[in-house]
Amino acid sequence: MKDIKRLFDIPRYQLEKYPQEICLAGKENGKWNTYSTEEYIKQANLMSHALRKLGVGVQDKVAIVSNNRPEWNIVDMGTLQIGAVDVPVYSTISEADYKFIFNDAEVKYCFVSDQELYNKVAAVKDEIPSLLEIFSFDKLPNVKHWTELLELGKEGDDKELTEIQEGIVETDLATLIYTSGTTGLPKGVMLSHRNLVENVKGSYPRLPVKDTSQGLSFLPLCHVYERMITYLYQYSGVSLYYAESIETIKDNIVEIKPHVFTAVPRLLEKVYDGIVKGGTESGGLKAAIFKWALGLTETYEYGKHPSFQRKIAEKLVYSKIRAKLGGNIQAIASGGAALQPRLARFYHAIGMPVYEGYGLTETSPVISVNALDSGVRFGTVGKKLDNVEVMIAEDGEICTKGPCLMMGYYKRKDLTDEVIDKDGWFHTGDIGELSNDGFLKITDRKKEMFKTSGGKYVAPQVLENKFKESQFIEQIMVIGEGYKHPSALIVPAFEFIKSWAAEKGHDLGKTNDEICKNETLIARIQQEVDKYNQNFGNWEQVKKFELLPVEWSVESGELTPKLSFKRKVILANNQHLVDKIYAEK
Repeated sequence: MKDIKRLFDIPRYQLEKYPQEICLAGKENGKWNTYSTEEYIKQANLMSHALRKLGVGVQDKVAIVSNNRPEWNIVDMGTLQIGAVDVPVYSTISEADYKFIFNDAEVKYCFVSDQELYNKVAAVKDEIPSLLEIFSFDKLPNVKHWTELLELGKEGDDKELTEIQEGIVETDLATLIYTSGTTGLPKGVMLSHRNLVENVKGSYPRLPVKDTSQGLSFLPLCHVYERMITYLYQYSGVSLYYAESIETIKDNIVEIKPHVFTAVPRLLEKVYDGIVKGGTESGGLKAAIFKWALGLTETYEYGKHPSFQRKIAEKLVYSKIRAKLGGNIQAIASGGAALQPRLARFYHAIGMPVYEGYGLTETSPVISVNALDSGVRFGTVGKKLDNVEVMIAEDGEICTKGPCLMMGYYKRKDLTDEVIDKDGWFHTGDIGELSNDGFLKITDRKKEMFKTSGGKYVAPQVLENKFKESQFIEQIMVIGEGYKHPSALIVPAFEFIKSWAAEKGHDLGKTNDEICKNETLIARIQQEVDKYNQNFGNWEQVKKFELLPVEWSVESGELTPKLSFKRKVILANNQHLVDKIYAEK
């Protein structure tokens, strides 16, 4: 096959090089629906024919608002190979955001997965003049089902479709991805076929699993990180399985036994907490051996020959952990936020290596990643891809350019010019360091750094990532802009704390509210704060903190869909605690 240049070339490349009996799989009503490579291409062609019959032309916009499922990929490819543009949209955004995005993009047709999402889009349909029809993947009353289009597509002309595909070039706009952001209106990031294809090619050498492997997907496909990974799986011949939901991940892992999956640090923290809870609950000798083996992971060094102690821990503990998670995991790709080095050491030590990477929607997304072929260094996001350039500006900001860099922000040249300078460098907004041997380290978000009333700059993410090494801390947000000193809002790790309290004989109360007000726990967390403060200068140290009884979440509006803090929202929701912390005494 000629060189892959458009996204719809990828399935055909797979068909030619390593056709899969199971290319895509999704579970519905307890049963796996699977698609071979050939079936995937055939259904995408039917979708293309149908969209053409509906009047969808070159650069027209088609929105997809759905959970992860094979139908997503079929609509995606069906749209792209007629020169149209797809607009994937988060399911968790507000009706007002749907209205803005659909009108800004002038969406012509929309696909939704279920009744809840149909209701959200239907509620604003009358305020979106361009939107002609909504189709659903689930069968819903009085809503057109997506299979109606597959039927309509059977009347299509394959020769005409081939001619259309031949007219699509790599620099054509392929997708509009609206960044959720933490403030303001969403921005439409314009990514071409070339942007995403080049990121797939650049990431390919870093993927340690290839043909005959199985991948599990559960992060939102509307996010470019997971979407690019699904293209990478197809390019690599990895069978792609979609988890039923975030709640069923562990069961799906045990069932599918994947070799690879992607994750965000928050999920890896939860899995770690579950492993620790399971290992310590047994009590007695088993719990003692588990704690000993857990302790060994804290000093693990990548690439070092395992000691005799670690070989024993592997036999008694680590192998059993892996078996409970399917037994086949060779790689976990982590992105979206900083991963604690403690967690990276743990997963590598037990034989389920986590490879941390870095990127943005605007860079399609991967800029750099730790990997077997390029090396691993804990606390960094690895080395840049071979087809990407990276530079650290004078103020410490990470800048990048290359074929993966976006075309710009849709209808917003002013905003594009703010982030891409005259020499073509994209300014990421992240502060970082580049080692002599090429490892990139992220230290903070440029916009999230703040200045105390004493004029000292504080990088909150650096502190937060260090403090989260404590088993007592689930979430922490460092505050203090304009105040005398930094402080913190802390969500305790309640599961761990309950086990700790039972072991120590402390009665902390029954509810999370009671636990947060317990003086014994407050004193113990103060010890943790004092311990981690030693890593920072006096002006950076957290002087006071308040405990919160409920985790921040996407549902509460305090986290973005990729689980980053919406700092202004969290501050506003907890202003009474901020006032308490900084009240003059």
